[in-house]
Amino acid sequence: MIVSLTGTLAMVQPNEVVLDVAGVGYSLGVSSTTASSVGSVGTEGVTLLTRLVVREGAIDLYGFASKEERALFDRLVGISGVGPKLALAVLSTFTPTALAGVVANKDATRMAKVPGVGKKTATRLLLELADVFAKDAVLSLLVADSGESTDDAPTGDAAQVDADAREALLSMGFTPKEADLALEGHVEAGALGTEAALGYALRRMGSR
Repeated sequence: MIVSLTGTLAMVQPNEVVLDVAGVGYSLGVSSTTASSVGSVGTEGVTLLTRLVVREGAIDLYGFASKEERALFDRLVGISGVGPKLALAVLSTFTPTALAGVVANKDATRMAKVPGVGKKTATRLLLELADVFAKDAVLSLLVADSGESTDDAPTGDAAQVDADAREALLSMGFTPKEADLALEGHVEAGALGTEAALGYALRRMGSR
């Protein structure tokens, strides 16, 4: 497993860099954030953390300027429907700390500014990433840096939670029947708050 590379920059583009390591050129997919931080062509001693992604018909190497960015990439590609290209689009739109703030604020409007992310996908990403930031030791520190909190304490009675979660699902384009089916059993599953119920519903819909 290749976990990092150190070499001389042979090429720098917004979404790709080529790193010359002892005469071997490695092409790495990168975010624009990483591309802007590595320096110009010819810069020596550049170290990038890496991740090798093996898919059917393709083996791709990706580079990251920080362990936080690599950790976010790993988590993003672990979300259903999110591939490396979309993960890099997210990381090109937000620095890791900025993304922590967007997630903590549940800011679907800002998340939807990522190319290729619509309102429905933005809401789903926020729900998935909220859990990631809460449980990942590396990423949880970013929330403190952003000055926000990802706490989501259950609030309101069950009927209000149902109503709010259902309204959110309808606003995302689901039909009333789909919303009702998706929310079935959320109380028994321990998803008592509105955000938790919405996350439960979206995971159920994603598994169908």
